Amino acid sequence: MKLVNRLKKAANQFWQQIDPFSLQVRLTIGIAFLSAVGLSSVAIWISWQMQQILISTHKQNIKYIADRFPRDVEIYSQLLPVEKGLQKAIDNLSTGNTLLWVRRPDGIILAQSEGLQDDSESPDAVLLSLSRMPLQPQVYDVEKRYWVLYGGELKVKRKTLGRLYIAKDITEDQNVFLTMVNNLAIVSLLSILTILLAIAIYIQRSLRPLRELSQLAGTISPDRLGKAQLQLWNAPTEVKELTQTWSLMLSRLSQAWEQERQFVSNVSHELRTPLTIVRGYLQSTLRRGTNLTEPQQEALTIASSEADRTIRMLQDLLDLARADNGNLHFHWEQIILNDLVSEIGSMAEQFTNREIVVEDRSGKVEVKADRNRLKQVLLNLIDNAVKYSEPEQAITLKLQDDSEQAILQVCDRGCGIALQHQTRIFERFYRVDEARSRSTGGAGLGLSIVKTLVEGMGGSVAVGSKLDEGSIFTVTLPTQVAK
Repeated sequence: MKLVNRLKKAANQFWQQIDPFSLQVRLTIGIAFLSAVGLSSVAIWISWQMQQILISTHKQNIKYIADRFPRDVEIYSQLLPVEKGLQKAIDNLSTGNTLLWVRRPDGIILAQSEGLQDDSESPDAVLLSLSRMPLQPQVYDVEKRYWVLYGGELKVKRKTLGRLYIAKDITEDQNVFLTMVNNLAIVSLLSILTILLAIAIYIQRSLRPLRELSQLAGTISPDRLGKAQLQLWNAPTEVKELTQTWSLMLSRLSQAWEQERQFVSNVSHELRTPLTIVRGYLQSTLRRGTNLTEPQQEALTIASSEADRTIRMLQDLLDLARADNGNLHFHWEQIILNDLVSEIGSMAEQFTNREIVVEDRSGKVEVKADRNRLKQVLLNLIDNAVKYSEPEQAITLKLQDDSEQAILQVCDRGCGIALQHQTRIFERFYRVDEARSRSTGGAGLGLSIVKTLVEGMGGSVAVGSKLDEGSIFTVTLPTQVAK
């Protein structure tokens, strides 16, 4: 019973792994179908030819007897009475499986083969009762036996003596033929299955270079574009050409990616300093400009705010560029998350004027991370929650200790995020709502920074959200056991 269950389980797993739309399955089914049609056609044609040869041989034999019988009767009638001549000719031409009889128009049998029995209980009675037979030999099924039957007028010296009937039993030959056909069908089926298996294995091996190419391409990340080299030595020529094309494309992408990163880094670095100076002059002017009109003060305030926002965006771009180049450094230290979460909750409550609820239901949770980077992560998530929820709604910080992981959650009851956006919100410059992002001042980099920093500290970040119910951002970090 266990063996049967294992076989069923293996079969289910096998069928689940089969992709009906894959090239391998399509080629296998197509070639197997053509092979099956070809073999079946050949088998059917061979069977038909064998049947025709078998029946033609018996028909020719019957025809020969029908043509010879009148001549033999005429010869024997010269020495014997007609009835005895008929019987003599029948005895001479009859064999174990060939039966002859002559019947007058009134139904009286003039002569018949010795093996024929006209007893009503005998199978031969059915043959004798047949009054009409084809003028050309034909095969009939009579009493579950196969016969070649013939019936025609018997004329001797231009005088009609009656009708000559010839019946040849070909049951044994037909059974042998049917056995051969069955064997041929079994052999054809086994051949088709063998060909199907061979084709499946051959196609699987032929497509292996394509699968290897797909696996190699799937392991390539933006950071490894320049180092990625696809090599398939034993692949067909077409696949090798495809591999070379892929390698050239990856090389061009690597150059373009490097140029883009360098451009972003240079521009961010070059713009940050003058913008910082501009912001300083604007703020200094606002502090000392007691004679400024209200519109002038408002304009300078807006300009200072925009300069400050642009500087923060440039700093985020610099951090991302450093992370892409591997130059984003972390100051590692042992951190007690319980204290850090309480500190960040109090700090955020003062700057955002929003209620921040801290839920800490775990014991002492210690991680090894960069304190400032971790603060930046949590403050970015809190800032994101504040922007997309109503002012009267509280923001909740949750801390949990799950075995070897520390789980930090930032929860809000805002507008939520649609499912189609949840997989992309950590992309750079991606905004769920362009108009809302502009109004809140976001540049679409905050969550990208969060993801980069968390992953740089060996953790992960995820989001769960429902429309009109809120969002939960979950940060997971590996814990450190306190000694």
